[in-house]
Amino acid sequence: MTDAAPGLRIGSIVIQVADVPRSMAFWAPALDYVPRYEPEPDWVILQPREGDGPNLSLDGVGADPARFPEIHLDLYARDQGAEVERLVALGARRVEDWPYPDEEHDFVVLEDPDGHRFCVIDASQD
Repeated sequence: MTDAAPGLRIGSIVIQVADVPRSMAFWAPALDYVPRYEPEPDWVILQPREGDGPNLSLDGVGADPARFPEIHLDLYARDQGAEVERLVALGARRVEDWPYPDEEHDFVVLEDPDGHRFCVIDASQD
């Protein structure tokens, strides 16, 4: 075990929802969160109005529950490549069988040793 803190933090908790505007109308005032940027019809990231805390991302894309868990973590990494390799060395597995592998993204999908999926987001520009 090393004393160095990982360059990784929980950036978002992602929830699959049926209707993004309806879910945003509930979650934003419930948590006193505001959109991080202009909401899209099928995606929005809500962030705390004041203070720190993880974002809440609402994902309205219809999804196969076996491929997309209803809730997952987005981990924000200062050095995405190094963190992905560190997590794989700890027992994570890269997920290749998801619907968008050929598209360019700022995230890498991994599974923990029990099969729970999560994303490592490139947050080097944040």
